Formats: sequence, structure tokens, C-alpha cells
Amino acid sequence: MSEIILIVEDEPDIVDLVVHNLQKAGYRTATARDGAAGLQKTRDLLPSLVILDLMLPQLAGTEVCKQLKADSRTAPIPIIMLTAKAEEVDRVVGLELGADDYVTKPFSPRELVLRVKSVLRRAKGEGVPAEILKQGDLILDRARHDVTVKGKPVELTATEFKLLGTLMERRGRVQTRDMLLSDVWEYTGDVDTRTVDTHVRRLREKLGKAADAIETVRGVGYRFAE
Repeated sequence: MSEIILIVEDEPDIVDLVVHNLQKAGYRTATARDGAAGLQKTRDLLPSLVILDLMLPQLAGTEVCKQLKADSRTAPIPIIMLTAKAEEVDRVVGLELGADDYVTKPFSPRELVLRVKSVLRRAKGEGVPAEILKQGDLILDRARHDVTVKGKPVELTATEFKLLGTLMERRGRVQTRDMLLSDVWEYTGDVDTRTVDTHVRRLREKLGKAADAIETVRGVGYRFAE
């Protein structure tokens, strides 16, 4: 059975466009036209991924994202923010709340489908070798898809997990933001590298003192200390 994608969007033309292209790509779709309905339908359906508009009636997309990530049943569901707001602050707010990616309107339907595929691959851990990476009290187990610090579990999104795993397996080597966008997000071309900075900041907050191993190489990128 194909994966189901929930589109929470109040503009009918955009809903039709997204639904058409996702179904053409082999996905099943469901829709909600306001934030409150989107929140309830996510809880009812537990879709494989949610495409969430930021500006919604009833309940803002940011609040929907916040509530979904605070609920253990819906927290693992990847979210792609779809928004007409291009300002950095709006993108950062969405990512800080736990969204895995964002697409700014107007958008290319082909690009949106590619991002959906990329986020779903990360969520399922496809192509990731089964191995355990250790650094002090920090342990990343790719086979079990979990991270612990001093034996205590750390809840990471699929993107944060892949980002940490990439940095750990390349410890001692500087990873530029462009490299990380390519290897973790699987993006090429003109993509805002501040996406990487936002995810690294959020990852550091979750790891606590263990995050000291993630070093910033000013003007270049990041490195996991040896």
C-alpha cells in the first residue's frame, strides 16, 4: 500500500496542484483546509508525512506543528512547511518547532515531490548501514535508529538523526554546509545553507553537554571532534 500524505492547506488551487502531483508520483493523499482540521486528521490518520501551510484559518501552521511534535503518537511524522512567507524568521520558526523541511510559494511541483521523497527516505532510514557510533557518553545506533546520552534516550527527528550520524562517521573532518545539504538533505543547487545551522542548533540543544563534540568551523561548516 502506498504512503499517505496529508496536505493541510486552505487555498483550493494549491491543494489540487499538490494532490495531483503526489498522486501522479504514486502517493495516496488526504486534505484538510484549516489548522484545527489538519491537527485532528493527523491524529486520526497518522499519515506518512504532513505538508503543512504556515498561514491557516482556525489554527496557525506553527501551532499545529508544535502540538504534533509534543504528542508522542504524532511526533515521529515528518512535516514539510509550505508557506508564502520567504523571510528567514518564518523558515527558522518552522524548523525550530520540529519541521523537517520547508518549501516557499510559489514552488515547483516537481521540487515538492522530490523533497517529499527525500524526507520520507530519511524518516525510514533507507540506505543507512546498520552500525553503532560512539563518542564518550553519546551512542548512535543506526540499526535500532536511536540515540542515547549516558544511557538516556534522546528524541531526534529523522533529519537530526541523519545529520548526527553523518557528522559522527566523518569525525575529525570538516563538513561544509553545502556538503551536508547534499548528503543529509540530498539537495543540490541554490538552497539556503542556514537550514543546516538551524538543525545543528536544535541538535545541540537536545544533546546537552554531549553536543560539545560538534564544533563550528567559522565560515566553513561543522566538524565532529575526534
